[in-house]
Amino acid sequence: MSVEPSPAAATTVAATPVAIVTGASSGIGAALARLFAADGHAVMLVARREAELNALADDIAAAGWPRPTVLALDLAAPEAVSRIREVLSARGLAPKYVVNNAGFGLLGVAAALDRDEQLAMIDLNVKALTALSLAFADDLVRLQGGLLNVGSLAGFMPGPGMAVYYATKAYVISFSEALWRELGPKGVRVTVLCPGPVPTGFQARAGVTVTGLQSILTVTAEDAAKAGYDGLMAGRRMVVPGRLAGLVPLLARLMPRNVMIGLIASTQIRRLGPRGGL
Repeated sequence: MSVEPSPAAATTVAATPVAIVTGASSGIGAALARLFAADGHAVMLVARREAELNALADDIAAAGWPRPTVLALDLAAPEAVSRIREVLSARGLAPKYVVNNAGFGLLGVAAALDRDEQLAMIDLNVKALTALSLAFADDLVRLQGGLLNVGSLAGFMPGPGMAVYYATKAYVISFSEALWRELGPKGVRVTVLCPGPVPTGFQARAGVTVTGLQSILTVTAEDAAKAGYDGLMAGRRMVVPGRLAGLVPLLARLMPRNVMIGLIASTQIRRLGPRGGL
């Protein structure tokens, strides 16, 4: 006697693969969402600003691609993963790609900056990224998909003047490279994208202005997104957009650590001014 599949099993089989893009309301996240949509992927946009997400979804639909699912959500909230699961289930979607782009930084001396804000930065840049990377790992394996974590050149060095931000990005690089080794043999592409300065809303929130050497390392959000997307699809472990930017990881390994710390501190002193405290 044949047995009809349960509704839950039928939903799982029929689920549409989707690319989840966090921090998708602007900048690199929005550019990545457009790239996934243009390449024929269903997309789920996740960020706090609902109006901006809907505007992006409308633009993507106007370009002739399926309108992305929009989820306005604080990814640092304890229930964030559960909420994403609920929406995926309700829409008949299954994550094939996860893009962890959401994050923010703060400029200033760590001991002088607001402690709760810095802990919130860790919650978003590290805890939420880790939760999303692991929560859908089984789906990524089943669908032979990929994970793209957005790090930064900051992750290759200590960052006096932005100590917590630099440290969070060091975690992103280390964690992503380890997952590349763990999940790669299972058919999952894992890539960490490490751009230099990118002119986006991130800069304004962090209180950062880009000058001097850093301006040479600057890339547009669109260029960073394209490099990250292409790298993910090619299965590259790490992507550093820009010709000169690619030298930074090498210099960070070769330069004496105290010299590197001094160079970063001098850059931040110019940003912070005479009362910066460095």
